Amino acid sequence: MTSDLSILTLIKEASPVVQIVMAILILASVVSWTFIFSKYREIKRAEDTSEEFEERFWSGIDLADFYRQLAKEDYDTEGLENIFMAGFKEFSRLRQQPHIGPDAMVEGAQRVMRVALNRELERLDERLPFLATVGSTSPYVGLFGTVWGIMNSFRSLGAVKQATLAMVAPGISEALIATAMGLFAAIPAVMAYNRYSTEIGRLASRYEAFTEEFLSLLYRQAHAK
Repeated sequence: MTSDLSILTLIKEASPVVQIVMAILILASVVSWTFIFSKYREIKRAEDTSEEFEERFWSGIDLADFYRQLAKEDYDTEGLENIFMAGFKEFSRLRQQPHIGPDAMVEGAQRVMRVALNRELERLDERLPFLATVGSTSPYVGLFGTVWGIMNSFRSLGAVKQATLAMVAPGISEALIATAMGLFAAIPAVMAYNRYSTEIGRLASRYEAFTEEFLSLLYRQAHAK
């Protein structure tokens, strides 16, 4: 009896509809776990690079020299580096043009920095909607498989005169497996979505705080002469 009700046996003997539901849930779980691990590495890298960048930025180095150093380094910039380089590049370009006032220089740098900040946040938010979708829909997909399996179990009882537990146990078991798979796919996705949303929110606050502080420095530079 135990072998007949093993998980693999129940999956193999499940109805085609329930098997399709299980396959969808397994695929959703695999993809969501792939996104969970990749997003973890991405956010961790963003936090580390932000920490390193702020240490260099606030070390007292000249902004022009710092910009040239970053431009020469052989790697793709991201996070605060992109925001800084976009803002300083626009500020330097406007500063070289005649008849451009100090306030206009700072406003121009602020606009491009805001665009760069939004792009960084959009990049960090990538794939989070998928985790939210898996977390919210997987239990219902599993529930659909459960209802379908139970319907088949009761339908099979109509063809016999005397029902026994052994007759309905496989159908109910396969139905419950669909529910379990739905929860298995949903719970990690919801937990990861909530955690990563919080961490991205902290990074967004950090980016915005740096943007305001950097604009203050540019404002003082623009009015220095």
